[in-house]
Amino acid sequence: MPTDVTDAVKPPAQVPPPLVPGLRGLLTLAVGVVLVEALYFGREVFIPLVLAVLLSFVLGPVVNLLRRARLGRVPSVIVAVLLALGVIGGIGAVIGTQVAGLAGNLPQYQATVQKKFAGLQEGWLGEANRVIARFSHQVENATQKADASGTAAATGPAGDTPKAQLVRIQEPEISPLELARKVLGPVFEPLTTVGIVLVVVVFLLLQREDLRNRMIRLFGSSDLHRTTVAMDDAAKRLGTYFLAQLGMNAAFGVIVGVGLWFIGVPNPLLWGVFSALMRFVPYIGAFVSGIFPVALAAAVDPGWSMVIATAALFLIAEPVFGQVIEPLLYGHSTGLSPFAVIVSTLFWGFLWGPIGLILATPFTVCLVVLGRHVDSLEFLDILLGDRPPLTPVENFYQRMLAGDPDEVRELAEGMLKDRSLSSYYDEVALKGLQLAANDFARGVVTPAQLENIRSSSRSLVEDFEDHDDVEPSHDGKAVSPADTLTLAERTHVKTEAVPGQAAPRGELPEGWRGEAPILCLAGRGPLDEASSAMLAQLLRKHGLGAQVAPYRAASREGIRDLDMTDVAMVCVSYLDITGNPSHLRYLLERLRRRAPGVPILVGLWPVGEKVLTDEAVGREVGADAYVSSLRDAVEACLSAAGHTAKAERDAA
Repeated sequence: MPTDVTDAVKPPAQVPPPLVPGLRGLLTLAVGVVLVEALYFGREVFIPLVLAVLLSFVLGPVVNLLRRARLGRVPSVIVAVLLALGVIGGIGAVIGTQVAGLAGNLPQYQATVQKKFAGLQEGWLGEANRVIARFSHQVENATQKADASGTAAATGPAGDTPKAQLVRIQEPEISPLELARKVLGPVFEPLTTVGIVLVVVVFLLLQREDLRNRMIRLFGSSDLHRTTVAMDDAAKRLGTYFLAQLGMNAAFGVIVGVGLWFIGVPNPLLWGVFSALMRFVPYIGAFVSGIFPVALAAAVDPGWSMVIATAALFLIAEPVFGQVIEPLLYGHSTGLSPFAVIVSTLFWGFLWGPIGLILATPFTVCLVVLGRHVDSLEFLDILLGDRPPLTPVENFYQRMLAGDPDEVRELAEGMLKDRSLSSYYDEVALKGLQLAANDFARGVVTPAQLENIRSSSRSLVEDFEDHDDVEPSHDGKAVSPADTLTLAERTHVKTEAVPGQAAPRGELPEGWRGEAPILCLAGRGPLDEASSAMLAQLLRKHGLGAQVAPYRAASREGIRDLDMTDVAMVCVSYLDITGNPSHLRYLLERLRRRAPGVPILVGLWPVGEKVLTDEAVGREVGADAYVSSLRDAVEACLSAAGHTAKAERDAA
C-alpha cells in the first residue's frame, strides 16, 4: 500500500452548485435600475447641476490662488467666475469674427465648387451617374409594367380610373406670441441653463468647506480618514483629468490650426479653435470637426491637392492622439482603463446625449474612486479601473494552474523589484499554493493540474536560487498619500523586512556546520513539499545549510530509513492543517524517537490555525515552536543556532 497520502486515490469531493442571486442582489439590481431611470428622466435637472460641479473643480485652483493672494473669499470667487466667462466669451468672439469673414467669401467659394463639380460631371462621375440613371430607368419601367398589369387584372376592362383631385392645405396665421416663442425659445433655453450653472458654481465655490464637512458627516463620520482620503483622491484625479484633457485638446487645436495654415485653408484659427472644442466630445468630435475644413478646402482649391492634404491631416492627427497618446495619458491620470472610457462614453451618451459624451469620463472617475474606498462598491474599481483585476496571489495561482512557469517567473521578477524574496514567498507564493491545496481538497483540481502546480513550483524555486533575499532599494522615491491601496492590496499587506544573517560557517556551533544541518520535512498535504523547498532555499541564503525531505520519508514505514545523523533541527511545513492535528502529533512522536533532543519547529503557512492560537493544543502536539511565515521560520532557526552557540560558550 502507498505510504504517501498525497499519492493515494481520493474520492471526488462534492462541489456545491453555484449560488443563485439572493434577495440582496435583486434589491441592488432594482436600485441600479431605478437610479438609471432617474438619471434619464431627470436629465433636465441633473445636467446643469453636474456641469456646475465640474466647473467648480476647474475653478477651484484659481480661487485658491486668488485667496492665497489675500483677495478674500467672495472677491476670489467673483473674479474666477468672471475670468471663466471672459475666456468663454473670448473664444466665442474669435469664432464669431472668423465666421463673419468666412461668410463674406461664400459666393466665391460657391463658384469654385460649381466649376469643380461640373468638371466631375464631364468625367468619371458623370459616367457613373449615367449608368445609375440607366439602371434606375430600367427598374422603373419594369415596375410600371407590373403595376399596370396588376391594375388591369383588378379593375377589369370596363374599369374607370378615378381622376386625381387637388387638395390645398391652409396654414393658420401665426400669432406674435407664437412667433416670439419659436424665435427666442432656442436662444432662451441655453441662456437659462448657463444662468443656473453660474449661480450653482458661485454657491459651490463659496460653500466648499461647508459642503465637504456635510458630505463627511453624511457618508463617512464613522471613518473620517477613509472619507477624507476618498474625497481628496476624487478631487485630485478629476483635476488631473481636466488638466490633461485641456492640454490634449489645446495641442490638437494648435496642430490642426498650424497644419491648415501651411496647407493654405482659409481661417485656420477658426478651425483650430473649433477642433479643440469639438474634441471634448470623445471619439467622434475630432472627425466631425474635420468635415468643415475639408469642405472648405474643396471650395477654395480648383484641384484636389488641398482636399487630400486636409483630410490626411485629420486622419493622421486624430488616431495618434486618440489611440496612442490619449488612452495612456488618461488611463494614468484618471485611473480608468481604455475599456472603461469607451463603455462610459456609450452609456452616458445614451442617457444624456451630447452632454453625456463630455461628462462620461468625469463621472466614471468618481465611480472608480468610490470603488476603491467603499467595500460594497469594489466591483466598480475592478470593472472600470486601470489596476490589475487579479491580486498577486490570484495571478500566481492562475498561472500555476495553467502550467505556465515562465509567466509566473515574469510576474515574480516584477514584484521582486519592490519587495524581498522572503516577502514574495510569504505573501504571494505560499498563499497561492494554499488556494491550490484548498481547491484540491474540494475536488476541483485534477491530478494533471496538481502536477502542473508542483512542477511550476519547483521551477520557480530553481529560478531564484541565485537571487539574494535582501530589502529592495526604492531610489529615494517617496510614497504618495494619494496612491491609495485597493481593498485587495489592503488584504495582502507587503512586508519588506528580511531575516538576519547567520555567522560564518566556521563560527557556527558544532552540530550546525554541516552541509545540511536543518531538515525541512514536508507535511502530508499535496503541495507541502513546495513550501519546504522555499524554506530550505531561504535558510541557505541566510547562511544555514538545509535539505528537503518528503512526507513519506517520515511515515511509519519510512522513518526507519531516515538519516538524522547530521541534523541539528527539523522544520515541518504545512500549508493547511484543519481539525484535530493528531497526525501531526504522531509525526512528531516518530521524529522524537528517531532523533531525541533535536529541536522541532512546525510552520503552518500562511495561517496558524488552532495549533498556534491554543497553547494547550500546541503543548499536546509536542513541537518546540510554531511559526506562521517563512520569515519567522528562518529567524527561529537563526535563534536556535545562536542559543546553541551560547550554550557551548558557557559550557567551555
